[in-house]
Amino acid sequence: MQLESIYHSPSHRWAYAYDPETFHLRLRTKRKDVERVVAIAGDKYDWDHHCQEIEMDHIAADGLHDYWEAVIRPEFKRFSYGFRLHSGEETIWLTEEGFSSEQPAPAGGYFEGHYIHAIDLFDAPQWAKEAVFYQIFPDRFENGDASNDPEGTLPWGEKPERDSFFGGDLQGIINRIGHLSELGVNAVYLTPIFRSPSNHKYDITDYREVDPQFGDKELLKKLVQQCHERGIRVVMDAVFNHASEQFLPFQDVLEKGEQSEYKDWFHLGGFPVEVKDGVSNYDTFGFYGHMPKLNTANPDVKQYLIETAINWMKDTGIDGWRLDVANEVDHHFWRDFRKAVKGVNKDAFIIGEIWSDSLRWLLGDQFDSVMNYPLTELMLGFFADRKLSSAQFAEHANKLLMRYPQQTNETLFNLLSSHDIPRLMTRCEGNVGRVKQAVVYMMTTMGLPCVYYGDEFGLDGGDDPDCRKCMIWNEEDQNRDLFDFYKLIIALRKEHAVLRSGRFRVLSAQADGGSLIYERLDDNEHFTVWINRSDEFVELQHPMIEGGWQDALTGEGIDNPDGKLVIGLEPNGYRIVWRKIK
Repeated sequence: MQLESIYHSPSHRWAYAYDPETFHLRLRTKRKDVERVVAIAGDKYDWDHHCQEIEMDHIAADGLHDYWEAVIRPEFKRFSYGFRLHSGEETIWLTEEGFSSEQPAPAGGYFEGHYIHAIDLFDAPQWAKEAVFYQIFPDRFENGDASNDPEGTLPWGEKPERDSFFGGDLQGIINRIGHLSELGVNAVYLTPIFRSPSNHKYDITDYREVDPQFGDKELLKKLVQQCHERGIRVVMDAVFNHASEQFLPFQDVLEKGEQSEYKDWFHLGGFPVEVKDGVSNYDTFGFYGHMPKLNTANPDVKQYLIETAINWMKDTGIDGWRLDVANEVDHHFWRDFRKAVKGVNKDAFIIGEIWSDSLRWLLGDQFDSVMNYPLTELMLGFFADRKLSSAQFAEHANKLLMRYPQQTNETLFNLLSSHDIPRLMTRCEGNVGRVKQAVVYMMTTMGLPCVYYGDEFGLDGGDDPDCRKCMIWNEEDQNRDLFDFYKLIIALRKEHAVLRSGRFRVLSAQADGGSLIYERLDDNEHFTVWINRSDEFVELQHPMIEGGWQDALTGEGIDNPDGKLVIGLEPNGYRIVWRKIK
């Protein structure tokens, strides 16, 4: 066995408490190098009477490694452990002290699974684990009140430019809550609604006022209340990394320079504060001089922003926050932010906008979730762009899942379109079959799915601002078949807990094609999802336990008398097959 490829660490994603009674252990080995792995666990105070051997499951593989997992329910919520690895005639042991050819005497030198304290668990709100989100860009969703339209508002549906306004507002969302209920979503994420000169509102001038273009606080309270009456949660966007140059504290700095009481609210490089030849002498979001970066380590800034967040929660009853540019704000701020937010509502949901590996924010002391853009690009690369074979897709998907503990994977915020990237329909070049396959995967894999407004009707759009087109409300322009598909697949996910928290595993993936089979499995149900990404009819087969299988969407029974499921798939087709275990 290649020992240098074997890895385990008694922390984070390799050894963690899943719930108050259950601990997960993971081990990495070289791809196809190890045949079996056994975890040996026992109580360090009385190993002889309280020890067990657990055969580890091969749960995933990427291009270089295999990953193994054991689920342990320690008798006394604590244990020591080691690993026994087998390959042919070779057997080795791994403990905290390293490798050995014989079993080291337990329990000294073994890894330790420390006592499981409920307070230390990663604990996202239960409602969020069951959510199907819907993202709304308010200016483009529905104009419900023409009296608050900003100057220069364009007719609904014209081509958007970066500075276009179309008059969408909170009243428009209220008018269309019935649409959200019909679609089946049970959570809404609103991009920023606070006072700002732009249509997107990510350059805020007043954090404590709803932009008059959208309405006012009373209208926001009405929206939240009506959503709650329909079982729909509301999450708002918080922009705490930067503000607008029109933000009054920054205006004070521009006016008074070093004498301003707000000079430490920002990251300034000298006085006078200015933009010269297109370059600012202060830190900004990106290189946009009109969005100065806030100094969140400053106690006054921290107090102002956190008070803002908790006041909105108390005043309106919103259910959480999506945090813009979250990776550029200090960890100390986010830890204090979480304590304050959870102090108001322990079930508030906190989502960070981070586009890369985010484990350091997801250890239970900062965020409940992050926007899972790495999976977004993987799904689009496979289903839309067709740049990857099924085997390559599976390897990348497995690698992403191994970044985080299982309970973290279950709450990642998955999406196929947003206000920052081209829409799914455009990435799929108008091919509805590819769109449906991508949505099927998003709705049946680990994590929380999010539908971007209009995707359910086939709204297209390229890069910003084209991905921010006006919502299609004229039924003649809507893809009603696609809408019915979204309703069906959302209902399926909400009905079956296994699609939200069951084990995920790829069963079959072609090295040189687009056929893919994967499963979601728990103690009660077993789902398998079959996908044909090619432009030709294919027949797929895979060994499956005999009896009880049916089409999850139609209820049609599927026989497999020889213990093998055989599924025929049309071009760009899919099938979801289900079996009740108990």
